[in-house]
Amino acid sequence: MKKIVCIFCFISAATASFSQKGTLEYFIGQAVANSPLIKDYANQSEAIRADSLLVRASYKPQITGISFNSYAPVIKGVGYDNAVTNGGTFSTLVGLNKAIPNKKSLEAQFENLRLQHQSVTNASGISEQDLKRTITTQYITTYGDLLQLDFARGIDSFLGKEEVILKKLTEQNVYRQVDYLAFLVTLQQQRLLIRQQTIQFQNDFASLNYLCGIPDTATVTLNDPALQLSTLPAIENSIFFRQFKIDSLKLVNSNTQVDLAYKPKFNVFADAGFNSSLAYRAYQNFGTSFGISATVPIYDGKQRKIQHTKIAIAEKTRQNYQSFFTSQYNQQIAQLTQQLKATESLINDINNELKYSESLIKVNEKLLETGEVKIADYILALNNYLVIKNLVTQNNINRLHLINQINYWNR
Repeated sequence: MKKIVCIFCFISAATASFSQKGTLEYFIGQAVANSPLIKDYANQSEAIRADSLLVRASYKPQITGISFNSYAPVIKGVGYDNAVTNGGTFSTLVGLNKAIPNKKSLEAQFENLRLQHQSVTNASGISEQDLKRTITTQYITTYGDLLQLDFARGIDSFLGKEEVILKKLTEQNVYRQVDYLAFLVTLQQQRLLIRQQTIQFQNDFASLNYLCGIPDTATVTLNDPALQLSTLPAIENSIFFRQFKIDSLKLVNSNTQVDLAYKPKFNVFADAGFNSSLAYRAYQNFGTSFGISATVPIYDGKQRKIQHTKIAIAEKTRQNYQSFFTSQYNQQIAQLTQQLKATESLINDINNELKYSESLIKVNEKLLETGEVKIADYILALNNYLVIKNLVTQNNINRLHLINQINYWNR
């Protein structure tokens, strides 16, 4: 009994896994997981965290070992002046140096790293959104191929049954041989169309796997993507607008860092060890020294003002891009929304027309069985039905594409 339960659970899990592979969520998940760009952004975030640790480490005491040893011989009165060289210098020291941090300068450095991290995170989010849109577009296209293929197969099955009836009626001289041959031509055209649409579906499915980084070459039945139109956030809350805010904060922080660069900088230092010329009592030349250094900027040719001017120019550029983005965003959303409404209205009209076409096909089907319809009229009605049905599929797929384009901005 336990074995039967285990086998049932295994089959259920395998079936669920297989069916999951036919969903839009599965392909998006695979694409995000396999994307080297998104992994790159994650690594950049880790690197920025390491930079933060480096900043902290740079303000800790820096201890170094220093050894300098030289000998300046005087041979037969020829050599360096001993007053300068002392005959030689021999030193082995351990030095300590520590920068005295300026609290505001330290805060500005961490603010810069924080904004870098936000920028990378935002860029990663936009890349993920771009990837989702690309995968969804390809999925919708492939799903549309599958709809057309399934419809073509259904028509082929229908025509196959009609061919059997027509063949009997032709043998009974109800229809002419030429009528039967004309019907066969339509049937063969439909089967060639199935082969063509099968190839198209396989190619588009392979492209979907390729974009997602999936090495599998087998095709599966795709589920309806079931896209719903999302409510878009206010533009200032959009991830695409957020980068302009981050860039603005970066420029503000750059101005702060320029000003802080002109503040005095202090360092304390110390060393201890052996430092001697070996001229007199070298064994007593062990000692230490310590002190403090200061750097105070006085004049640099007005570079500070020039740097502030450059930052102001960069802010104007940022505002121009922000204004242009806002204008284009509003225009694009309005255009896509208008297209979506027009497409949905067209789909309703086509569906109404499709009902009449389906009714005509049913009537002709009954008349065919009694030999009361012309084959030419029947083929014409069938072709009109195929055209209208194809229009329904194309416009439904176009509707999904438009929803995908609008939902792209929903983050």
